[in-house]
Amino acid sequence: MSWSRSQLSYCSNVHPGETLAGIRANIAHYIAPVRQLRGLESMSAALWLCADVATQLVREPVALMAFRQLLDEHGLYLQTLNGFPYGGFHQARVKEQVYLPDWSTPQRLDYTTHLATILAACLPPDEIVGSISTLPLGFAPGWTRERQQRALDQLLTLTIALADLEASTGKHIRVCLEMEPGCVLERTAQSIELFNTWLPARAKTRGIDADAVHKYLGLCYDVCHQAVMMEDINASLGAIVAGGITIGKIQVSSALSVSDVATAETRSWLGAFAEDKYLHQVCTRDASGNPIFRADLATALADSDYPVLDDWNIHFHVPVHCETLYRDNIRTTREANEDMLAFLSRHPQCRPHIEVETYTWNVLPGAMRPRDDVGLIDCLGKELLWLEAQMERHLLLRDMP
Repeated sequence: MSWSRSQLSYCSNVHPGETLAGIRANIAHYIAPVRQLRGLESMSAALWLCADVATQLVREPVALMAFRQLLDEHGLYLQTLNGFPYGGFHQARVKEQVYLPDWSTPQRLDYTTHLATILAACLPPDEIVGSISTLPLGFAPGWTRERQQRALDQLLTLTIALADLEASTGKHIRVCLEMEPGCVLERTAQSIELFNTWLPARAKTRGIDADAVHKYLGLCYDVCHQAVMMEDINASLGAIVAGGITIGKIQVSSALSVSDVATAETRSWLGAFAEDKYLHQVCTRDASGNPIFRADLATALADSDYPVLDDWNIHFHVPVHCETLYRDNIRTTREANEDMLAFLSRHPQCRPHIEVETYTWNVLPGAMRPRDDVGLIDCLGKELLWLEAQMERHLLLRDMP
């Protein structure tokens, strides 16, 4: 199994825009120019649509038809949507608000079913399967057994809605939970337990066929996230596949991995990444090799008891084509993406949608940020060019020029 270059894309959550007019502008001013830069006649657009836009498109058939026409006019098509942030992803402070509303709320279910309706309407005629990434139930702090049960019920209700959608449209939409540090699902073992224990048990009590869970739900594997959690990528992916869980989507992304954290110079460099908008979770190991976690980089830097003997892996999405930043000891987890591609080359039965997700271009330290829109388009193109080259190396592309 292989991919075409047109099927590789980047997630549009890097661009502000939470109105239909804003999405149209992003398509015209960024996504289409990236397609042109790559010399493609058509390209998958891995869009993030916030809840307000999704609701408008579902309620206004004329607007949805115009949206499809806009994609066609710009040589774009849909395979996958990002349904993780509900809204407000580019406000001044996002942090833990990105996990709200979580899967224990009806708002999350409504948002996701709207996205599924949109994606089914916009999939190309020859595409049957679409994917939507979503949050891993919710943020771990404050999560309760009661919220867990509500979340499981919401996901099971979603599977029924997705089955009905397929029956009426012929399109199979899979919703893919995305593990993330600090969330209810942050490690591979937890996700396997969700799919093979928690959800089947709850489905049985509701008289729902457990096979529907695996048919309509899956995982979105963000490589950066599992690298931050210091998981072995090959072992992690292997366990998921062995567990019969579909990886419907992979987000190619890199984290920071920093050594010599005790030095004043390194900590000064790290301070430039401790920005106020997004959470930047940190994981390292203590002297006994046990993983030690902090919810944000600023918190870790301010904590004199946080271990500095081992590398810090930091949830800050950095350019996927870069191996180091500034200095040799400020590295990226690019190798984890290479491990992921090697896994795909060995497991042809695993064929997810693939997108680059570096949503942080505009909050990187000043010297690393694109100067303008043209610079951002160029940076996005470089990431996709790197991905293409690596996939060609692993014999995963069928149409390299």
